[in-house]
Order: sequence, then C-alpha cells, then structure tokens
Amino acid sequence: MHISDGFLPAAHCVAWGALVVPHLWDGARATPDDDRRSATRPALVAAIAFGFLLTALKLPSVAGSSAHPTGLALGTLLIGPRRMAAVALGILVLQALLLAHGGLTTLGANVWSLGVAGPWVAWWSWRGLRAAGVRSTIAVGVAAALADLATYAVTAGQLALAHGGELGGFGAAFVSMAGIFALTQLPIALLEGALTATAWRALTGGDAMPREVPA
Repeated sequence: MHISDGFLPAAHCVAWGALVVPHLWDGARATPDDDRRSATRPALVAAIAFGFLLTALKLPSVAGSSAHPTGLALGTLLIGPRRMAAVALGILVLQALLLAHGGLTTLGANVWSLGVAGPWVAWWSWRGLRAAGVRSTIAVGVAAALADLATYAVTAGQLALAHGGELGGFGAAFVSMAGIFALTQLPIALLEGALTATAWRALTGGDAMPREVPA
C-alpha cells in the first residue's frame, strides 16, 4: 500500500497530510499513566518491530504502489488504535529513507491507510468478535485480516481519486485497482491474520486481553 512519490497530485498529498495531523496529535496526547507506562513500552516496541518487518516485504502491484502485509493490527490490540498513526509514520519514514519503499510526499496518504483506517478496523472488528464470544486468537486473526484488506481498499480509493479521470471515473478506477490488489492481497491478508494470531499468542499466552487497553 506504500504509494510512491510522484503518483499523487500535490494537492492530494497536502490534503492527506492535513487529515492525518489530528490523529498524530491525538496519539501523542494518549500517553499512558505512570502505572501503565512500564507495561506499554515493550508492547510499543513489539508493535513497531512487527509492523516494520511485515511492511518491509513488498510485491509489485498497482502502478506506484506495492502489496505486502500491513502488520499494525498487533500493535493496535496491544496499545490501542490512537497511537498507530505515529507508529505508522515512523515506520513509513524509515522505509522511505532506508529501503526506497514508499515516499515522503505521500506520507499523509500512506499514514491514513496504514495508521488510521487499518488500525480502527482492526480495533472495532476485535471488539465486535470478542463481544460475540469468538475465541481470542481467532478474533485477532480475523481482525488482522480485515484491517489488511481495509488498508488496501483505502489505498485503491486514494489512487482512484487521483487518477479516476484517466480510467473512466472514480468508480471504474476503484474497481480496477481494488481488483488488482485483491489478486495478491487476499492470500496475504489470510497469512497476516495467521501470523498476527500466532504473535498474539506468543506475547500474551492466549489471554483474551493482557490488560484493559483503551482506544
């Protein structure tokens, strides 16, 4: 889902950047209290490492983008979705500078899909599945897979907004790009769900929730 430099108009880059600023600010304010800070720190490190590792894997996909796991559902469930925009920003900057993966002008768009849309889908999917009585590890796996697909749906929408005029309008462009993403992303999402559930089990011992984590 990393959209590369040059594939979004300047106005779109600015607009997506403006949209993510409130989420970054909100995440910065979501500092755990002293009693929870020591427990949150290792979870944050695990979230960053897991997300960086999975998003560093890339396969060719829609022109100007790539296919890979998203990796932030685990962090979302460990420390809450509000902090994921900042986690995504850090990961994306490192990858753009060190791995030539993604871009700097498209950071706003990429943070929106990876650090806002995906984590909130993971969070509410997890909450809904747990409320319905679904087992913890299964709920984690399904939430991670849905977050992956949501991230790519948003990326397809971002590219369709930028290039819909060349492809018969937004609807036609979205269907075309989402269809191309689906070829690689459906199996990747299933794999990410399984990997995330395994990592969750290793970190928490399979507990439904290691502690009460606010959004």
